Amino acid sequence: MFLFLTVLQALIAAALVGVILIQKSEGGGLGVGGSPTGFMSARGAADFLTRLTSGLTVAFVVLSIILAALAVKAGGGEKVDTSLVRPAANAPAAQAVPAPAAPAAPAKPAANDPLAGALKK
Repeated sequence: MFLFLTVLQALIAAALVGVILIQKSEGGGLGVGGSPTGFMSARGAADFLTRLTSGLTVAFVVLSIILAALAVKAGGGEKVDTSLVRPAANAPAAQAVPAPAAPAAPAKPAANDPLAGALKK
């Protein structure tokens, strides 16, 4: 059931992308000429594509909610895998937090360092 709904949602998403790309950016739809009151006129196509976009959007959101609910129901009772956790018997009971180390003194250059004199300038 979950796989079928996932495939159905992918098809609806592809159809939604296609319908959105068909529409004009001004919201005019296909822009096919003809009488202004006809079904496939510019206004009729825009109304049809707007309704189709709304319907596909509602179907996509409803399927998303259903799939999320099914996923939670399918995997809700499982525990976290702790097979890689080390046993606590070897660890000390309480470790003190070490104090921050003092900053190290700057290292002095070696006597035969050719760049040692360049640092003093």
